[in-house]
Amino acid sequence: MAVFTEIAPWLAARAAPDFAGRSVGFVPTMGALHAGHRALLERARQENDRVVLSIFVNPTQFDDPADLARYPRTLPEDLALAGDLVDHVLAPTALELYPDGYRFRASETAVSRQWEGASRPGHFDGVLTVVLKLLNLVRPDRAYFGEKDWQQLQLVRGMAESLFLPVTIVAHPTVREPDGLALSSRNRRLSAEARARAAAFPRLLRQAPTAAVAGAALRSAGFDVDYVDDTWGVRVGAIRIEGVRLIDNVRL
Repeated sequence: MAVFTEIAPWLAARAAPDFAGRSVGFVPTMGALHAGHRALLERARQENDRVVLSIFVNPTQFDDPADLARYPRTLPEDLALAGDLVDHVLAPTALELYPDGYRFRASETAVSRQWEGASRPGHFDGVLTVVLKLLNLVRPDRAYFGEKDWQQLQLVRGMAESLFLPVTIVAHPTVREPDGLALSSRNRRLSAEARARAAAFPRLLRQAPTAAVAGAALRSAGFDVDYVDDTWGVRVGAIRIEGVRLIDNVRL
């Protein structure tokens, strides 16, 4: 497994014969890898000749500087988890990925303004911009995204189609803990008591007959609710517990 922290050496490696004529699977992440990320990597390994992992805590998608500062950075542990599944790791600095200082960016004007976008202004500009940059750098045949970030998945897929990017966006089912909570890098910031309470989040999303009832039930359970909504056959929701923001979605 080769690790690249600079763009120029990565581009040279990407142009080398090792990639010639071989299919490439790509898993973009912000690190703090868990079993959900490993499931993406395992699928990429099964479906491609070469697997590329990116690890980059993207500053442009954070609306709260304190949230960015608290985001876990665990590169040695991430490399250990991914080691047997990955051929190349792209782990650049912010200066490497944003040499223009984020003057140029990708935007979407409809879906990105709702739910996560309404709660976190500018969030999806940052997400789409960094994904577009990484897809251009890696040039994969397939890129893998988890369904937990449902809105992000729809926007990335729409961007790839609208901009004629030569990549297939592959959705992978949400990986959950035994009690139903979706795996997330943010879960590790919860106390044991809050972690136990958080298991009610997906359960109440799934059991309620309407989004309004689900929101009321979550508030009654002591969660700070950002939104709950039903759209396109999916119920999406976001809550805060102990100041940690969790998102999830369930099929209706």
